Amino acid sequence: MKKKVVIEGERVQDVGYRLYLLNVAEDFGLKGFQARNVGRDVEVLVEGDDEPVKAFLEEVRAKYPEHAEVKAVKVYDYEGNVINVEAFYRRLNLEQLIKIVNTGIGILGRHDMMLEKQDKMLEKQDMMLEKQDKMLEKQDMMLEKQDMMIKDA
Repeated sequence: MKKKVVIEGERVQDVGYRLYLLNVAEDFGLKGFQARNVGRDVEVLVEGDDEPVKAFLEEVRAKYPEHAEVKAVKVYDYEGNVINVEAFYRRLNLEQLIKIVNTGIGILGRHDMMLEKQDKMLEKQDMMLEKQDKMLEKQDMMLEKQDMMIKDA
C-alpha cells in the first residue's frame, strides 16, 4: 500500500516533524518513507503492507510533535516511487547536518560582529581613561595652587 499524507498547520516545519514521522515509520516497519517540506506544509510518502501503513496513518492523525500546530492531516492514494526508509534516513541526516553547519556559520558571523563592537568599546574606554587622567592631573595642579594661595594668605 502507498499513501501520500499532507500535514497542514500554522507550525509544522522546524519542529522536528520529519524526524518524528521517520520514527513512527520505523516503529511500524514501513518499507518506504519520504517526508519533505512543501510550502508551509509537510508532505509524506509511505509504502508498506496494509496493516502497518494503516497503523502509521492512525498514529500521525492522532499525535504530533510537541511544538507542532496542526490544522489538518490529509491522506491520498499514491502510485509513484517511495524511497526506502534507510535512504531517507541518510538524506535527512545530511539535511540536518547542513542546517547545523549553516546555523554555526551564522553564529560565528554574529560573534565576530560582537567582538568588533567590543573592540570599539574598549578603544573608547581607553580614550575616556586618558581624558580622566588628564582631568585628575589638572585637579592636582589646581589643588596645589589653592594650597599655595592659602599659605600666602
